[in-house]
Amino acid sequence: MKANFRFWVGVSLVLVYAVIAAGAIVRVTGSGMGCPDWPKCFGYLIPPIERAQLDWKSQHEYNKGEVIIVNESLRVALEDFTSTADYSESNWESYTKHDYAHFNAFHTWVEFINRLAGALSGLATLIVGILSVRYWKKKKRVPLLSFLIVLGMGFQAWLGKTVVDSNLLPTKISIHMIMALLIVALLVYLYAYTAPNNSKTTTTIRIKNLGIIALVLTLIQIGIGTQVRQFIDIQIDLLGKEQVSQWLNPAPFKFYFHRTFSLLVVLVNGYLFYKLREINFSLNVFKWIVITLSCEVLTGILMYYLDFPFGSQPIHLLLASLLFGAQLYFLLQLFNHNINTTTDGI
Repeated sequence: MKANFRFWVGVSLVLVYAVIAAGAIVRVTGSGMGCPDWPKCFGYLIPPIERAQLDWKSQHEYNKGEVIIVNESLRVALEDFTSTADYSESNWESYTKHDYAHFNAFHTWVEFINRLAGALSGLATLIVGILSVRYWKKKKRVPLLSFLIVLGMGFQAWLGKTVVDSNLLPTKISIHMIMALLIVALLVYLYAYTAPNNSKTTTTIRIKNLGIIALVLTLIQIGIGTQVRQFIDIQIDLLGKEQVSQWLNPAPFKFYFHRTFSLLVVLVNGYLFYKLREINFSLNVFKWIVITLSCEVLTGILMYYLDFPFGSQPIHLLLASLLFGAQLYFLLQLFNHNINTTTDGI
């Protein structure tokens, strides 16, 4: 039973990370408005593949909610009807959430895949919620957290709607990302909490404190990185995608702080790695933390010195999310081990 539950928690975690990666790709390719409505895409469950599908047609069956583009604005069918020989405005209403009315097949399908990944992750967490009921008598924390995750996924979907309705307001995008990390944290906790306890080694209070510090520093770094990303979004709007070399010219203080702060993150994690080796602690998870952190720093260097090569931005964001999840899981492992209360110096 536990193995089956943990399997679906793991599946949910992988799918949530897939959504984060897809969202990052949506953002870097400018595909966020590829589907200008929500939850459907131009009013369809399966989005159009060419612009002609969104033109008004005579003698055509339209379903309520389907969207067409007329005079560079969106029109939404008021009800099911078959069009006559002439266009009639009475059958349509204007889409009032925003005034974005463009179609780009690539952007539409990138955004659609992002939403599909979100739907799959939502289904997986719903399965987790159903399976968690079995824990109610012995471990009420498990079903309570599981249903909190299900509610969180619903709230995240609503946040996605507000992002589209706002025409990709940077602040709302950042809130959307923070919520995704919160869901990751809850899933990681569930995965660690339901793991078999085979702890045979000991650790120290100071090492656990180092683990907490490392995680907090990563969260701060992610927060600053989000601010830098918002600045770049504004620069893209002002300068255009073609002026990539000018996005950080001049770079704001928050960028330099983000870059310098990464050195502190590396130093703390490096020192923690050294202290763990001193006590012969299992380094399986922490090795992945070191690898992820190294790749994160590398993509940051590439973005600055090579003018944001293709794929570097979504990879950078995904690595930051993976680093957070790995550090949290490792910290939970630390607190699952016996404590040696020696006052070894940090």
